[in-house]
Amino acid sequence: MITIWNEFRHEKEDDQVARLYPNGIHNVLKDVISEAGYTVKTATLDEEEHGLSVQVLDETDVLVWWGHKAHDEVDDQVAERVAERVRQGMGLVVLHSGHHSKVFKRLMGTSCDLKWREAGEKERVWTVDPTHPIASGIPEYFELEHEEMYGEHFDIPTPEQLIFVSWFQGGEVFRSGCTFTRGLGKIFYFRPGHETYPTYYETNVQRVIQNGVEWARPINTAQPVRGNFSPLEKSVRS
Repeated sequence: MITIWNEFRHEKEDDQVARLYPNGIHNVLKDVISEAGYTVKTATLDEEEHGLSVQVLDETDVLVWWGHKAHDEVDDQVAERVAERVRQGMGLVVLHSGHHSKVFKRLMGTSCDLKWREAGEKERVWTVDPTHPIASGIPEYFELEHEEMYGEHFDIPTPEQLIFVSWFQGGEVFRSGCTFTRGLGKIFYFRPGHETYPTYYETNVQRVIQNGVEWARPINTAQPVRGNFSPLEKSVRS
């Protein structure tokens, strides 16, 4: 199962956002990911336990996270619960301002801070690793007519794989598609998606998110055994 988490605050408080995403960003993403054949559910900030109970997370293969204005309202216990499930093997796809979420910062171990500017600038997203599965079906570059600018330096650990790099009309560049592993869990960060622009209706953005969910799904492997361990073979001294 894929779970999409969204603050669902802007859509209730901002008329412009409500016109773009009348049923919430999470429901647009639900339609996108469902089209790829997945079973999808949604969860939002104001639900009990933010919709992320132990049972929900145990049933979740990949969690998609969108947050922006209410990162501090996420309960620390829930944030750690999510981070631990990632370490255990749940995939995590973090979108746009989710870089400042408690979950992402816990897993990265850095401030995850960056430059930003909201001026409706053109963003050109370059595919810098066309061999990666997340880049499947994506052209050499695609453009978003209006987006919020994110600029370097992005305070994250060096990505294990860098798939997309963005250029902005004001001159900045940004590592906009990065992957990491933490424990058994795979993490994909994807930058586009400011709430006042129709980014999540763009075909290439939708395809990247679908690909990211597929890539982040846990593989069917045995959980490693740690701690004191009996020998598998007889010792020469025995």
